[in-house]
Formats: sequence, C-alpha cells, structure tokens
Amino acid sequence: MISAGDFRNGVTFEMDGNVFQIIEFQHVKPGKGAAFVRTKLRNVLAGSVVEKTFNPSDKFPPAFVERKDMEYSYSDGDLYYFMDSETYELVPINKSDLDDSFRFVKENMICKVVSYKGKVFGVEPPNFVVLQITNTDPGFKGDTATNATKPATLETGAEIRVPLFIDEGESVKVDTRSGEYMERA
Repeated sequence: MISAGDFRNGVTFEMDGNVFQIIEFQHVKPGKGAAFVRTKLRNVLAGSVVEKTFNPSDKFPPAFVERKDMEYSYSDGDLYYFMDSETYELVPINKSDLDDSFRFVKENMICKVVSYKGKVFGVEPPNFVVLQITNTDPGFKGDTATNATKPATLETGAEIRVPLFIDEGESVKVDTRSGEYMERA
C-alpha cells in the first residue's frame, strides 16, 4: 500500500477502480488544522486530469505499470505500429494514445510503450533525439539580438525554434519533453 504522504511525481496507484498517475503533488501544512496533500492526477486509462486533496494517512494499492522498449515501425491512418524486439510482434496503437512529444519520433526509433494489464495508454519517446532540419530561413550576419531564434521544420514534420546560425540540412538535438532545441549534433 502507498500512503498519500509518500506520493511522488510519476507514482501510479489504484483508486475507485481507476488507475491514476501523479503529475504534481504538494504537502500542505496550514497554520490551523491538519496537514493534507494536494495533487494533480492523470487517469492513465481515460487520459483525464483531476485535482484532488488527500489526508496524508490515506492508503492506496500500487498499480504496476509496464514500460517496454519497442521500435516504431510505421503508421497507417490513425494507427501507429510498434514492433516488440523480442517477439517481433507488431502492436497497433491508436493516435489518441500518443501525446504531443511523439511528433519528434521517426521510423525505427526505440520508444517505451506504457501499458497497464495489457492495455496500452501511452508511448514515451527518448528524452533527446537527433533530427535533421529540412526547412528554415537563412540567418544573416549582423542579424542578431540576444537569444534570437527562427522557426525550423524537422524531418518528422515538427516545427521548433532554433538559433539564427542553424541552416538547412544540419542535425540538431531536441528535448522531446519540452520541444526545445538543445545543441547542434
């Protein structure tokens, strides 16, 4: 059992027949009254986000979420196919189960497929990926200000902001969690 006083970001637990993952938590000790834990939770099966407060002594059974490395193979309409590298089985995942960070994933990239009791509810791409820039405006000498950026389209079709000195055809490292340019590759 997990007590609400032990909550941390990313912890998954069962409550009221649903599985929740903690997005944010805060231990609150008001000057008057008992302490409590304020949380922001995501229902991992439905995808909804709720805010809830708990008594620190509340206990919940842990939910064991499986994270498995799978290779992204291809997409066909709204289905994205991932190959299990051990069994070579293709697993179709609906587009609605993919979050915004999936726009940085290209074919043959290894991702973590997250499931609970066999039901896939998410895909976690690598934290950092190296992608090539396919389209961006040229930067001109003297056309600078502090931290000036310009839009650039990556080989996956995603658009990010890059410094002015980056040109078409260069490879850049991107943080998939925030969608930010990190460095040249």
